[in-house]
Amino acid sequence: MSIMVLAIDDSRTIRSMVRQALAAAGFSCELAEDGVEGVRRFEELRPDVVITDINMPHMDGFGVIEAIRKDVANRRIPILVLTTETATEFKTRARDAGATGWIGKPFDDQALVQVIRRVTGAS
Repeated sequence: MSIMVLAIDDSRTIRSMVRQALAAAGFSCELAEDGVEGVRRFEELRPDVVITDINMPHMDGFGVIEAIRKDVANRRIPILVLTTETATEFKTRARDAGATGWIGKPFDDQALVQVIRRVTGAS
């Protein structure tokens, strides 16, 4: 079973790093550079997992989570927040919006892969 991940981040460097880490683990990774594009790509691709930054132009990560979770059919899809933000209120707001987990930047490739495996049940 191939896992498809949609990574949404306005940083080209972070998108590239996420794609490399996930490709090395055998995951398929599609990219979006802001929240608006991310929600559009989500609708097109129907990925198994979404990774989103919080601070992005046009639509932030909270907006992405809310837009995806609005459809009841999307409630089971894991959404991981990948961000430099560490404040408790950000984590609480993301969790309340429907985020599954939180990963800090800079991220460890192996830790990212392990989290995706855990939330998807992949071995």
